Amino acid sequence: MDANKLSALLAAIQAGTTEPGEGAERILAWGRGAHAAALPHSTLDLDREARCGHPEIVFGGGKTPAEIVDVMAALHGAHGRVLATRVSEEAFAALQTKFDNDPAAGLRCHARARTASLGPDAPGTGLVAVISAGTSDGAVAQEAAVTARFLGAHVEEFVDVGVAGLHRILDVAPRIREANAIVVAAGMEGALPSVVGGLVDRPVIAVPTSVGYGASFGGLSALLGMLNSCASGVTVVNIDNGFGAGFAAAQINRLVVQTAARAADSPAQDPTRTHAASGSPDSTPSIP
Repeated sequence: MDANKLSALLAAIQAGTTEPGEGAERILAWGRGAHAAALPHSTLDLDREARCGHPEIVFGGGKTPAEIVDVMAALHGAHGRVLATRVSEEAFAALQTKFDNDPAAGLRCHARARTASLGPDAPGTGLVAVISAGTSDGAVAQEAAVTARFLGAHVEEFVDVGVAGLHRILDVAPRIREANAIVVAAGMEGALPSVVGGLVDRPVIAVPTSVGYGASFGGLSALLGMLNSCASGVTVVNIDNGFGAGFAAAQINRLVVQTAARAADSPAQDPTRTHAASGSPDSTPSIP
């Protein structure tokens, strides 16, 4: 139970639509363990949204299609929306069998990003830029974009703008500079995040991909290149971890949006009152 649900429950008790005893039982039930849900194969963290700002996200790798369906159905029931990553073709088919005849579930499957979601994305705010060095990096970049959108970021994607043609990234640099956070997915030698880091004053989250020939070692070459970046402000996630990059970018974006909203809501100070309070020369009486 998060703060909004608790406030709604207390308001219902005050209005008389919920009996005080029933309300007390619901609060006690939450404290006794309703923040978790036990399935035969999984224990779900229903309290994560209250703690971390977003509901639990399902990692589909290693799970059977039936397990993915069960977990997503339970989390959708608890939160009204859920995202799963690394979803197999078999799991896509199982989800479609389960939810395609239920328009209210809002099933969306993204084959290239290997993601599936139920319910709506959070309203898009701010700006996260997701950049792919090559078309071959698109699956990882799209996993990042889908994740950030699900978590409430407005996302713009910039595709196939790698270092083999530097004019491409320079052409879109003005728009990228407006983002609150930037995700850059690149394989091969992994140079693009360093280039982007030298063009912007925003946090850059680099994602090494497993794209490349033999000596790329399945993304290890790109990973090491990014970890050794000369550009300041570049952080690096694991190989092919578009989800981790998208999540981090969305969290940064969320903080920026919240900070801007608080600043807009706070009353502007009167400069003359500020000077008087600080004992500036303007507020000090003259001495003959």
